[in-house]
Amino acid sequence: MSLFTILPAVDIMYGQAVQLVRGVPGSEKIFGDPFEAARRWRQAGAEWIHLVDLDAAFGRTPNSAVAARIVAELGLKVELTGGVRDAAQLEAALATGCARVNLGTAVLENPEWAAAAVAGDPERVAIALDVKEGQLAARGWTTRAGQIDQLVEPLTAAGCRRFVVTDVDSDGVLQGPNLALLRHVAALTDAKVTASGGIASLDDLRALRGLSDLGVDSAIIGTALYLGAFSLPQALAAVAEPGADRDQND
Repeated sequence: MSLFTILPAVDIMYGQAVQLVRGVPGSEKIFGDPFEAARRWRQAGAEWIHLVDLDAAFGRTPNSAVAARIVAELGLKVELTGGVRDAAQLEAALATGCARVNLGTAVLENPEWAAAAVAGDPERVAIALDVKEGQLAARGWTTRAGQIDQLVEPLTAAGCRRFVVTDVDSDGVLQGPNLALLRHVAALTDAKVTASGGIASLDDLRALRGLSDLGVDSAIIGTALYLGAFSLPQALAAVAEPGADRDQND
C-alpha cells in the first residue's frame, strides 16, 4: 500500500477555529485561534492542514491572511477550501502559497470554468464533492444540486487528479465514514480521493487505509481530534504500515 496522508481540519468562522455539525451554522463548537490550532497540529506531526474558510463559503470576507500566515510561519502544506467561485477568487487563494485549492460550489454553478481551472493547474486545483442526503451540496452545504456521477467522469476527463469527498450527513457527528460513498466515487475515476466526514476512531482510519488500492489515499479529521478521541500521532501510526500503531495503543 502507498503512503496515506492525514489532514487535520482547521475550519475558520468569525476569526475562530470551529467545527460544525453536519455543516449547520449555529451548531459549531469553538476551539480558539485558527493559527494556534494549526501550530498544535504541526507540533503533533502534521505535514498537511485542511483549511476551511467558512466565512468565504457563506459569502463573507475570506480569511486569506490566516492561510498565508500558516504557510509562511509554520511551513505546512495547506489545502484551502471554501468560497472560491471565480478566477479572481482562485488567484487570491493560490496567492496565499497554499499547496492546493478545492473548488466546490463553482463546479456546480460554473462547470465549464471549473473544468478549465482544473485543467490549467491539476496539481494545485482539486474538486470538492460535498454530498448531503445522496446529492451534491453547494453554497456552504445549504443547497442541493445534482448527482455525483454527472460530475466525476467529465471532470476526470478534464484532468482532475483529486476529489475531496465529504459526507455532510456524517460530518461532525462521529458516526464513522461513508465507505460506500468513497468506493462509489473511486470506481468512477482514476484520480486520487480524499475522505472527509464521520471519522471517530482509529478503526475508522484503518478502514479508510484499506481503500488505498482503490485510490483513497488521504483523510481529513476534525471533530475526533479536537475532542480527543485519539491523538494525531496515534492517527498517523494507524495509517502507517500494518502493526506500526501497536506501541501507540499499548
